[in-house]
Amino acid sequence: MKNVRVRFAPSPTGPLHIGGVRTALYNYLFAKKYGGTFILRIEDTDQGRYVPGAEEYIIESLKWCGLVPGEGPGFGGEFVPYRQSERKAIYQKFALELVSRGEAYYAFDTPEELDFYRKTEAEKGNHNFKYDNVTRQEMKNSLTLPAEEVNRRLDAGEDYVIRLKVPENETVTFEDLIRGEVSFQTNELDDKVLMKSDGMPTYHLANIVDDHLMKISHVIRGEEWLPSTGHHVLLYRAFGWEATMPQFAHLPLILKPDGKGKLSKRDGAKFGMPVFPLGWKGDTPEDNFDGFREFGFLPEAVVNFLAFLGWNPGTEQEIFSLDELCEAFSIEKISKSGARFDYDKAKWYNQQYLHAIRGETLAEMIRPSLESQGYKVSADYLAAVCDLMKDRLTLLPDLVTQAYYFFTDVHTFDDQNIVKRWNAESRPDFEALTTALADAPGFDAASLEEVVKNFMEARNLKMGQVMPVLRLALAGTMKGPAVYEMMEVLGKERTVGRLQKAFDYFDTVK
Repeated sequence: MKNVRVRFAPSPTGPLHIGGVRTALYNYLFAKKYGGTFILRIEDTDQGRYVPGAEEYIIESLKWCGLVPGEGPGFGGEFVPYRQSERKAIYQKFALELVSRGEAYYAFDTPEELDFYRKTEAEKGNHNFKYDNVTRQEMKNSLTLPAEEVNRRLDAGEDYVIRLKVPENETVTFEDLIRGEVSFQTNELDDKVLMKSDGMPTYHLANIVDDHLMKISHVIRGEEWLPSTGHHVLLYRAFGWEATMPQFAHLPLILKPDGKGKLSKRDGAKFGMPVFPLGWKGDTPEDNFDGFREFGFLPEAVVNFLAFLGWNPGTEQEIFSLDELCEAFSIEKISKSGARFDYDKAKWYNQQYLHAIRGETLAEMIRPSLESQGYKVSADYLAAVCDLMKDRLTLLPDLVTQAYYFFTDVHTFDDQNIVKRWNAESRPDFEALTTALADAPGFDAASLEEVVKNFMEARNLKMGQVMPVLRLALAGTMKGPAVYEMMEVLGKERTVGRLQKAFDYFDTVK
């Protein structure tokens, strides 16, 4: 496949929903699969919904996921500008061209007049009023008004919109790469507004013009845009661009965890999970959200998880690098049905990536969180802790919550297990074992295991009598990594000091 050019075209109206990230991902994978170009285009023509900082958030999110555009705002490209608000004159030119070709028309109806008409129709029982080939005959537009009246209104600077003139009694058909043949009856379509009264284009005009000028080969977007595609095909035909019309692929919805309805931003708070890639600070506490990054996910895991929300390679393999996803991806294997957002599966993916990561790399990721809590440790020590603990982690913050005892003294003990495991009469044995550990010539896990086993054999002690007590003394809990490895990482001084201090506490527990 040659000359593949795809675009991710979000509106900067707030934080980027994880469904938008999946759309960007599928566009990126498709482009890279065929050596094409992944383009970022900011569709900000609806200035009333524009949110400051949203564009920067979109770009940061894409970069965090590794989906770096080949063209777009801040990335360059031969079709600048890539913000639609900066392309206003281009759209006006094409809108007027459609009027001159008889494919669009001026409409002078005021918002108040349209509201009155909707109300009147509703009173007649027609609650689905639309401006179409029937109702346009009764409205104020350049199809019903005399040419002189139209020119007078234009010269007087009256507000108007430009609407697409949808033809009557036709069938619009196109081939969707995911859903197969899709058809629309033109009598069911309304005359969409193409140019608003403020001179800004609507989505319908702007995205068609830009896709044509930017030589977009495939439009891969969410299925919520499928009902608009009939209008878009008509626009390509109206401009005479049918030969270069891109191929369409409409992605299935991402559903709530229970499968009931589309995943929304409010579902994050409801289900206690992230639905945005990065955190977002809104104007009110209710509009503040933590993202996958703040929850402690690795971007590689998020990308792998999202790729499988609606797509499957058809093999047993589940773990894919971004390069491997690019190689394996195909639109033909995208499902038509919605994909349930399985948060447990997302955490499973994160586990797999955390288990595979090098301790030194994990240490670099976790250090800012540690230091923000006042923990200061050396790079080598932190890397050793990470190597020891990573197989037990699901999210990055787990390292601090589960392994705090590596960074500070044990401040909480499992008293119930101390009562079960500790016998004050055995304290002389454990003091002797502490001395043996303090005298051990080597303090690696293998050497420590030999010391402890020799000691137990000499004292006729069993593993169940010794190891749980050592674990409780070193970590305060029965959970954690292997005791010998724990002692090796803690080092001789910490290990011996903790054992001595813990036994004093154990004697007080009743």
